[in-house]
Amino acid sequence: MMAVKNIHVEENQDNDVVRAQAAAGGTVHSRVKFEVFGEEMLEKSVKYSGNSGRVYLPPEWVGHRVKIIRID
Repeated sequence: MMAVKNIHVEENQDNDVVRAQAAAGGTVHSRVKFEVFGEEMLEKSVKYSGNSGRVYLPPEWVGHRVKIIRID
């Protein structure tokens, strides 16, 4: 089982401006830094699947907890 021991987020200096724009209904993309401890990592592209997206993972991962972070 994947154990997350520490998550550290560094937010943009203009955090108040970003929140105000998001609250006004605007789309805002600010980058944050995540530090996650786990067992394995894969980098994959999301593929179309009907009206959503899909990522295939190894069958050994079935039943385990995962975290997905969009990187671009």
